[in-house]
This record gives sequence, C-alpha cells and structure tokens, in this order.
Amino acid sequence: MTNTPPIVVLRGNVHGTEITTYAETLRNRLEGVDVRVAETPQAERNLLAEAEIATGLSITEEQLAHADELELFACAFAGTGHLPLEALSNAGVAVTNASGVHGPNIAEHVIGAILSFTRRFHVGARRQRRREWRSYQTHELQGSTVTVVGLGAIGEAVCSRLEPFGVERLGVRYSPEKGGPVEEVFGFDEIHAALARTDYLVLACPLTEETRGIIDASTLETLPASAVLINVARGPVVDTEALVSTLQLNGLRGASLDVTDPEPLPESHPLWTFENVQITPHNSGYTPVYFDRLADILASNIERIEETGRYEDLENQVLP
Repeated sequence: MTNTPPIVVLRGNVHGTEITTYAETLRNRLEGVDVRVAETPQAERNLLAEAEIATGLSITEEQLAHADELELFACAFAGTGHLPLEALSNAGVAVTNASGVHGPNIAEHVIGAILSFTRRFHVGARRQRRREWRSYQTHELQGSTVTVVGLGAIGEAVCSRLEPFGVERLGVRYSPEKGGPVEEVFGFDEIHAALARTDYLVLACPLTEETRGIIDASTLETLPASAVLINVARGPVVDTEALVSTLQLNGLRGASLDVTDPEPLPESHPLWTFENVQITPHNSGYTPVYFDRLADILASNIERIEETGRYEDLENQVLP
C-alpha cells in the first residue's frame, strides 16, 4: 500500500487502552503505510493540516478547520452523534464508523446477563458470601421469549447466539420490513404487542428521538412482572424514574444495566440498592480485539480507495 497517504491517529483512549495501541495495530495491518500519532493538541493541528485520512474517537469543528486536505475520518466508535456531521459534510469529508466491532462481545455480555438471571447466580453469590448452604429456585431459558429492540449488528449478534437455546425471538426495529434473524418483527409503533409476550427484553438500539424514553411507565406496565430488562443501548432509552418505580413495586423480575441515565450513576442513586439489579459501568463494549477489528475496517476501506481512487462506497460509510 505504498500509494496510501499517511494516516493520522488522533488522541483519546478506549476502555483504558491507549490509542497508541491502535496506531501500532494499524502499522502491522497496513504494511508500508505511514501511521502517525498526535500526542498533543498542537501535534494534532500540525498533522491534520496535511492529512487526507484521520482516525480516532472524535474530531471537533476546531480541528476540522485545520484539516483542509482531509478526505476521510474513520471514527473509532459505532455511534457518530457526537461528531460535527454537518461541518464534516460541508467540508466534503467522508465519515465511516466502527459498526460491527462490538457485536460479538456485547452479544456475549447479553447472553451472560440472561443466563445469570435465568439461573439466579446473583442469589447464589449472596448466599456464598454469607457461607449459607441453602438451595433456591431457578428458571429455565428454553421455551422463553426474548425480545430484542434494535436489529443492527449488535442485535443480530444477540439473536444468532440465542438460537441454540430454544427460545422464541422477537425483534423490534424502525423498519420491520427489513426482517431479521427472529421469528417475528415489530415496528416501534407495535412495541407493546411484543412486550406483552416477553420474558427477557434486550435493548440494543441506537439513541434517537424515536428511541429516547421508549421504555417508559407505559411500556414497563405492558411487560410481564416476570420479565427481565437488559440495556446495552444507551441510558436515556429507558425512563429511569419509571424503572425505579416499577422495581419498587416488584413489576419486574430484574434488570441488567450496562448503561444508565444519568451516567455515571451517582453513588446515592436508588438503582444501586436493588438486589435484583445488575449494574456494569458501560463495560459491555470492551474486548481485547477492539483495535484489531477497527484496523480491519480501515484497511478494507483503504484497499477500496486505492482501487477506485474515490472515497465512496466504503464499509460503514456514514457520510456523504
């Protein structure tokens, strides 16, 4: 790939892993390509002034103002709502994201949460801490109904991993006509019909105006009291006050929350006090091969750019 222009890696760390690890992974994946790391704000400005390709967690309008030659920004996150998309579009910069990078690991997190509540490992853990040898009743996943809201890369990965468990899978998505790896698909306007049949509700949708607060007092009331809520989407997809009220009234069997609203969850928040609520610190996205998958996406796109000479029809392209 000797014709590829230098790639600038902007500052920022992911899940406690330094961005320099991403740069080194790109060097190994893109043999012969000059991968440069910006370590300070001034270095970023200097490198962006001549860069055609930049990658990182984010880019600001101020940084973009120094990037007259920029043709592609490869975002290291799946979500791009934090980016100045209008400014990037006006500047004619193509944007790709990291969609698909999180699919396997977040799906495993979801399966773990479902099995934890099915076999009630949290009850066993409490009794172990007390050195209390006393049996307790559990559930069986087979024959249950799992509803997945959002059938993107993460939602599909969840559904595929559920197949061997003998469950009924329902999907809820913005465009139900697209179908999915489920037995039945509902639109957002039909969500209550799906929730009424649900034993495990998995939220894996992006945060949009349509999904913000989609799980509110009304939808929680539709869910059977024996249902478990699992949120790996975004905190504001769930009305937190309504969730707390529902849990206080034993309106849910439990909840597994990798994301919350607010986030981080304050120490004084009542969600910490429920024994049937599992909280992880927005950790489901962590995987030791995160940067490898990111590098694969960018490498594939660079190969396409070299073949076509255009920054178009790229994998995970968001803009233009």
